[in-house]
Amino acid sequence: MSDIMVNLKSFQSERAVEERKQPLLCLRSRCKGLIVNACAHAVFFCKLLHALRQKERGKVSLISSKESMGSEGLKVGIIGGGHIGKQLARALLELSGISSQNIHISTRRPETLSEFQQLGVECFYDNGQLVAWADIVFLCCLPSHLQQICSGIHSALREPCIVYSLVTAVPLPRLKQLLSYSAILRPQYQCTSRNLRNMWGTNGTITAALQDPIVIQATCPCGPKERIAVTGKWLEAIFYAALNSCMWRRLPHQRTLKLLNDICFPEHCPICAEQKTSCPRFVCGNFVNQTFVSSLTQEE
Repeated sequence: MSDIMVNLKSFQSERAVEERKQPLLCLRSRCKGLIVNACAHAVFFCKLLHALRQKERGKVSLISSKESMGSEGLKVGIIGGGHIGKQLARALLELSGISSQNIHISTRRPETLSEFQQLGVECFYDNGQLVAWADIVFLCCLPSHLQQICSGIHSALREPCIVYSLVTAVPLPRLKQLLSYSAILRPQYQCTSRNLRNMWGTNGTITAALQDPIVIQATCPCGPKERIAVTGKWLEAIFYAALNSCMWRRLPHQRTLKLLNDICFPEHCPICAEQKTSCPRFVCGNFVNQTFVSSLTQEE
């Protein structure tokens, strides 16, 4: 169907933006900024899990690599083939180093995802099958569809699988209730500035933005908080999730901690060399009484 407003300039959204420039441009920039942040943090988490698996096998680091193929690499599932699901899939394909064979998408209309199918991404409509296969599942559906999706996948969830929700308006306690599952991550973002247009803009692709050093710095959870910020709990949660994912595969916690330190805090860190400091390290800590801990065996 052709656009009935193609010759009616006064009815088009671009005209409205010109007439009410500041408020609408701010909303558009905020929308893009939120998507950029969501994709940046999702890619970072996938690269972290992927690097842990490759490091465990003595292969690669967080630097992107197309060599990891098949069952050895991290298996990523996306539920939802709408705007967010597509943007996330593009970002993962171009920036994560994960093979297209290890990215699957489940959506009600897989026929609309031909661009991804041509790249080797398997697209189908079976949420339960996707969850049973994947190591990490991204929920990219509408809030109104979430309850039905959760009822269809909760029986297929297994402990090594991590659920990462990009669904707005549905809090973490509600997700845990719907899925009867606790290995769930949900980033929360706060927009603390109205002057976002110069940072994110409204033109260009998400993947192009995520290759801009300035944009990358702006998405850093530990960076300045004057624009769009993810809560600090997210950073803690992803590292705990990474530790758990290794220990679910029967990897000793000492070995897991060493792998995580080697990846996150490399021996020859250029930032530390420039600032003449040393990177912090993850260390084991006890959350119970020391006397009680001393009575336990290593396995316990």
